[in-house]
Amino acid sequence: MSALLNEIVYLFQRLTWLSVLDLLLVTLVVYAVLLLLRDTQVMVLLRGVIIIIVLLALLFTLIDLPAFSWLLTSIVPALLFAIPVIFAPEIRRGLEKLGRAGSTQNLVRKSSNQLQSLEQTIHSVVTACARLSAREHGALIILQRGESLEDYARTGVRLNASVTPELLLQIFYPNTPLHDGAVIINNNQIIAGACVMPLSASGILTRSPERVMGLRHRAALGTSEATDAIAVVVSEETGSMSIAHNGRMIRRLDSERLENILLAFYRPNENEKQRGLLRILFNRLTRKKLGQ
Repeated sequence: MSALLNEIVYLFQRLTWLSVLDLLLVTLVVYAVLLLLRDTQVMVLLRGVIIIIVLLALLFTLIDLPAFSWLLTSIVPALLFAIPVIFAPEIRRGLEKLGRAGSTQNLVRKSSNQLQSLEQTIHSVVTACARLSAREHGALIILQRGESLEDYARTGVRLNASVTPELLLQIFYPNTPLHDGAVIINNNQIIAGACVMPLSASGILTRSPERVMGLRHRAALGTSEATDAIAVVVSEETGSMSIAHNGRMIRRLDSERLENILLAFYRPNENEKQRGLLRILFNRLTRKKLGQ
């Protein structure tokens, strides 16, 4: 133990401002990685790996085990190849978020030029969701933003129709050919129906008050994790309306709040600060809903 304390004192004696900067950069990288892995099942695995690493480090410091040290040293290179495979979905999701960062300004400018049409589209979506909610008919509506959803649209039936409440009600009427799947909306048109969307692998829905959500909620959350789209879902069991964006979900919304949130995403903002405040507000509302 005295040897360990001597090592710690020696490290502090050699500490310089460059060393502090070096540690700060490493801390930022680790923090960014943890943000990417937050609310995923990988966090459980990561905690287990960290615990094992800490225990082994203490074991090597206190006890001299040459053979065991050699074994672990031989295994480490294989682990370096295994990590990208294990964390592939999270790495891909993080790179996709970085790639979408540069397209935000173009998205806002486009929304500014077509605001009136977008408001009409959003009003039609909210009206349809309110009627579906009253009848307890399930629905999943995906609103495309900057990132193309063409790959997902190919999995469904092409419609290229105007967005109206009546058409959405007909699509999601139980036992009709298009009711099972998602509707994708882009440029104020219903691009396709009965689309297959990615399912969420995170643990957010398992921590909700109901503990288990249906496939529509998992698909809504999964779409928001894999793309920058906004997903609106109506529960078939309870009729409640929810919205998902950026891997977060707000549930049990009324039609007025749903419309206000959708308009806030598409209205042109004055600067990036307002967009950041919108993102923070959405995350706070999400945490509040999940905590209920």
